[in-house]
Amino acid sequence: MIYMTFSAEAARARSSGQPLVALESTIITHGMPYPQNVAVALQVEADIRAAGATPATIAVIEGRLHIGLEGELLQTLGKMTDVAKLSRADLAPCLASGGTGATTVAATMIAAKHAGISVFATGGIGGVHRGAETTFDISADLQELAQTPVTVVSAGAKSILDIGKTLEVLETLGVPVIVPGQEVFPAFWSRRSPYAAPLRMDDAETIARAHGARKALGLPGGQLVANPIPEADEIPSEVMAPIIAAAQMEAEEQGITGKAVTPFLLDRVFKATRGKSLRANIALVRNNAVLAAQIAQALRRVST
Repeated sequence: MIYMTFSAEAARARSSGQPLVALESTIITHGMPYPQNVAVALQVEADIRAAGATPATIAVIEGRLHIGLEGELLQTLGKMTDVAKLSRADLAPCLASGGTGATTVAATMIAAKHAGISVFATGGIGGVHRGAETTFDISADLQELAQTPVTVVSAGAKSILDIGKTLEVLETLGVPVIVPGQEVFPAFWSRRSPYAAPLRMDDAETIARAHGARKALGLPGGQLVANPIPEADEIPSEVMAPIIAAAQMEAEEQGITGKAVTPFLLDRVFKATRGKSLRANIALVRNNAVLAAQIAQALRRVST
């Protein structure tokens, strides 16, 4: 049995058929220190409300799957240290043991599906790590996109990953990858990568119809919307490339592997950019939240 608790706001939206947008909680527990983490989480929730939808930040707290965090719970989670990072493999054990954990992309998608939420806003998805041909380090996010029917709005895959291989895996898994407003796949902190956009759709209505058509065809899985970071907030790819390469080399020299790779690389990028990467990250999450709210509203329109 899943012990699911809805916040009062999320419960009202659900019962009245109002659009909901899921949000992950690892950005709170693993993305930045307190109190900045809570301030950013509240700002992203406010952006979703201003865009006409209801936010639902998802986390597991003491064995209960929370869909929406009331103010006090969000503050408490933001102050916690050593919080588990939950993906598909960790979610059920955490619930069963009465544990507390923050949800990654994969776990948030699973929770959103069970809560009846079709749209999820995040920063960047996980993917194929550089050197995966020898390490086999591939994020569970990709398989989740292939089997869980949620539209995920991100700024593409994190730039520290092998974006080309990530796109190849998504294609193999049959996941639609949609880029609004441009013909080039974005690279998280940067608007452009060397790779073409697999699909282009420029408005929330079309993206919502694609979600509905996939459901009507009986196709499993969701779709990835790779929303470019606003131009004023981006760090150009030619600036980021040598920084990422240096961080990757340092990780290899230190023998950093597995789940430790991503936080290590992000920390090195943060230091090398003197904090600009975090500011860009916040800007792109807010941008994704607004588009996700628009898609959630459009889904409500096209399904009625």
